[in-house]
Order: sequence, then C-alpha cells, then structure tokens
Amino acid sequence: MTNERDGAGRASLAGRLCLITGANTGIGKATAVELARRGAELLIGCRNVKKGEEAARDIQAKTNNSSVSVLPLDLGSLASVRAAAKSVLERDQPLPLLINNAGVAGQRGITKDGFELHFGTNHLGHMLLTELLLDRIGQSGPSRIVTVSSKSHYDAKGIDFEAVRRPTKTLAGIREYEVSKLCNILFSAELARRLDGTSVTTYVLHPGVVASDAWRRIPWPIRPFVTRNLLSNEDGAKTTLYCATSPEVAKETGCYYDECRKKEPSSLARDETLARELWKRSEEWIAG
Repeated sequence: MTNERDGAGRASLAGRLCLITGANTGIGKATAVELARRGAELLIGCRNVKKGEEAARDIQAKTNNSSVSVLPLDLGSLASVRAAAKSVLERDQPLPLLINNAGVAGQRGITKDGFELHFGTNHLGHMLLTELLLDRIGQSGPSRIVTVSSKSHYDAKGIDFEAVRRPTKTLAGIREYEVSKLCNILFSAELARRLDGTSVTTYVLHPGVVASDAWRRIPWPIRPFVTRNLLSNEDGAKTTLYCATSPEVAKETGCYYDECRKKEPSSLARDETLARELWKRSEEWIAG
C-alpha cells in the first residue's frame, strides 16, 4: 500500500482509512491492533456494537491511536451490509484497504435473507460489502482487498446451490463452513480477474488454525478435535497483515496465501467455471 515506514520499520498506514470486519475479537482484533499501531484510521465492522466499542477503546489504549471507530455491521443481513456501506461512503474518504475478516464457524441456522448461515455470512455478506465499496476502493488506488478463508476449503466437495438456500444441515456446520471458505477463494480470484488492469489487488488466505471465538458454538464433543493445536490470535493475524501491507505482494493479485507465502489452493478453488457460476448466482441473490 505504501513504501513509507514507521519508527519500527513497518509499512506506515498513517492517515489511511482501513476497514476490517469482525475486529472486536480474535484474529480481527489482533489485526486491527497492528494496523492502528501503524497509524491507520480504522473502521471496525461489528455486529455487536457494544462489544465493538469496548474493542475500539482497548485498541486505542494499546496503540495510542484515537482514530478507531465502530461500524455497525451484521454480515448475515444484506440490509445491514447496505447500511454499513452507505455509512462508509458518506465519510467521503479514500479507502485503500478492505479486510474481509469476520466469519461464523461451527454454527447452525439461516440468515435473515434465507441463506445457509455460513454461506450467507462468510461469503454473501462480504461479497455485497466489497461490491458496494468497490468504486471507492478503486478511486483510492493502489488499494488492496484481503479476505480471510481457511485451509478447510480443501475438504469442500463442491457447492450445492440448492443447499445454500436452506438452513444448516450438518450437526456442527463443519461441511457448510468448508463450502463458505471455498467460496471466499473463488470470489477473491474472480474479483481479481474482473479488476485486471486496475490499481486494486486482491488476496485470500488461511490464517492458521487459531484459538478465536469463531469456534465457540461448536458442540463440546466435537470442539476439542477442531480446536487442538491452535495458534494465538497474534500469530493468526500475521498472514492477513502480510497480504494487507507487504510490498512483496504489491504486484500480485487473486492468489491464496498460507504462513505468509503463496500457496496453491484446491483444484475446486482454481475452477474458473465454478467461480463464474458462484459470482452469477451470488449477484442475483444480493441484488436489491
């Protein structure tokens, strides 16, 4: 995003508006702390505004950066996403960095708009947010759009476009989570193709298996198997920050990263026909 450095030798974000979703806890908060340390003017998108405000105060205290504010945002509600995007655009500021970090895992349900909970929140909500802000991001170049996915996408067997219109079917929602993370990668890659030749680059990543609140609702008998050998939130934020700020990847776009290195995603995640179908159907579903 910038070649300037702060006092610690890190890429400086001084005066740059950055939006990160789900930054009131876990990986998102750890990422937000580091962005604030680098001088960013930070917007943290949170469903729970009270918890978001508590997180904002904590980030301000840890970083001595007072430019941290909360954006009410429920990714499981397309109306909420539209309201949040409208609020961002009304600030009339450049937006050179969007980090699609928030997500649900291991839960059951359906969104307010009738989509399977993981698909609707992790994929559709972020796709709509990105699309609504894309003109502003494009006007702010060089800009980056970073999306947090998961290595669990390797286990996804495909996308059942009928199932994503129904409530979560499996007991712990793990299969549905895998599909949503596959969608994250397909979306980021297709977005990169559509933005080819512009000053906007896209990145999608696996943060590591992190001890975040995303797993808190997995049923107890299953939870220990899912959450064993977890990383800290700070370690989990490293690849996000690498994609968001490193000059090494400034000319790359549409790629998948793990442990701060480019990595080949699954064959399904590289399927351009599937990516186009997902894009087409998602566009129809989020139109309004």
